[in-house]
Amino acid sequence: MTRATNAPATKKRKTKVLKAAKGFRGARRKTFRLANESVRRAMAFSYRDRKVRKRDFRSLWIIRIGIKAKEYGLSYSKFIDGLKKAKVLLDRKILAELAVNNENVFAKLVELSKQSRA
Repeated sequence: MTRATNAPATKKRKTKVLKAAKGFRGARRKTFRLANESVRRAMAFSYRDRKVRKRDFRSLWIIRIGIKAKEYGLSYSKFIDGLKKAKVLLDRKILAELAVNNENVFAKLVELSKQSRA
């Protein structure tokens, strides 16, 4: 009786990993064992960093809003507090966009925030 090795599935699995390792350097691209390890780590990092990217962007938006609010004499927390009291439902992404590109609209939001805090 002949020995069954399931070669087609093994070859497909290895090819898939080696394709994913394209662009890696040295043996990590060519040998299955190192490529497999590197691809698994790369996938783990990419999963983790998709979450981290969201954190990074939120902190960037907060920094941008805080800098612009300071120009009008408000701290970031007081500005956000005033907007909440005025029932303005803009998220930080939109506020940062307004702070960078539409200064006159942002200035009106700052005034609104100041009035609602007073």
